[in-house]
Amino acid sequence: MAQPTVSTWYGEISESLFASLQDIKLVICDVDGVFSDGRIYLGNAGEELKAFHTRDGFGVKALINNGVQVAVVTGRSSTIVEQRMQALGVTDIFQGTTEKLKVYQQLAEKYQLEDHAIASIGDDVPDVVMIQRAGLGVAPQDAHPWVQQQADYVTSMRGGFGAVRELSDLILLSQGHLQLQGGVSL
Repeated sequence: MAQPTVSTWYGEISESLFASLQDIKLVICDVDGVFSDGRIYLGNAGEELKAFHTRDGFGVKALINNGVQVAVVTGRSSTIVEQRMQALGVTDIFQGTTEKLKVYQQLAEKYQLEDHAIASIGDDVPDVVMIQRAGLGVAPQDAHPWVQQQADYVTSMRGGFGAVRELSDLILLSQGHLQLQGGVSL
């Protein structure tokens, strides 16, 4: 027997997934492969470049504006990431992190949240500890295949091309806050 579903812009999702989205109060994101396509561009002078999608930025701001905290936990350190996340209003930015579960636990304690109220999105093996621990583990469509198998939900969008926005939209839809409103796309 087919499981009951809810229709979204991103396709049908199960009613149980939709119910899980309603509880989310914190979204913890990796950066490379989630906010970016995972490629790192290095110039001759040693400068590092990353591309961020404005739709993901709009989704982050919408979450924050609707009372859902957003945090970034990444293994690499980059001034670009710090600047981008600060511009979006993200205050919990952890870079150069090898112990992602430890940071996950610190964030849960800071916001006094149980796992069911936390979503985590990541694309590669170091992210799995958070994906498995979170009430809702998410992987972008182009994440490593094993990581996708560990996730509760795999986005229809690729990392760096709207995966964060998809998760944001689904959370806001489930919580009754998804509105098509004006604003500046960042």
